[in-house]
Amino acid sequence: MTISDWIMIIAVFSGPIIAVQLTRFLDSRAAAKQRKLDIFKILMSTRQYTTNWDHVMTLNRIDLEFNTKNSKERVVVEAWKAYLDLLNDKSISSEQWVTKRLDLLVDLLHKMSIVLDYSFDKTHIKNSSYSPMVHGNIENQQDAIRQGLLEVLEGKKTVQMEITNWPKQ
Repeated sequence: MTISDWIMIIAVFSGPIIAVQLTRFLDSRAAAKQRKLDIFKILMSTRQYTTNWDHVMTLNRIDLEFNTKNSKERVVVEAWKAYLDLLNDKSISSEQWVTKRLDLLVDLLHKMSIVLDYSFDKTHIKNSSYSPMVHGNIENQQDAIRQGLLEVLEGKKTVQMEITNWPKQ
């Protein structure tokens, strides 16, 4: 057998193996990109509802999907760490906290948009989402109901009753 025969035999056997490995690599890369896109899309769609379960759970996935070894993705992880530090900071006033929280969230989403090849600027991210006032009203009412019920159950408040019609005997 000649060298060309051996090369042909190796090519016949290794060709399908290389093709399968390349396909698996490309599929893995596409799946990783899709997970990052899912994170970005959920955070963008819930940016007005930052206490929403999906929003919170998705924030916690950033460390899992964005790689600090990749220089483009590292900025996303760093922005997430800055945002997380603020979320856990109880030392600043409520008004300062709210303003800074919005700025850091917008910065995080902007950096994600760059990594994921979207062309959103910070103003667009900050101002172009829809949140009906009624949703905020419902959340406030539900919070007030829960708070009131908790105070009744803890014995801090009582439920007032007025009998208007005694039953006849």
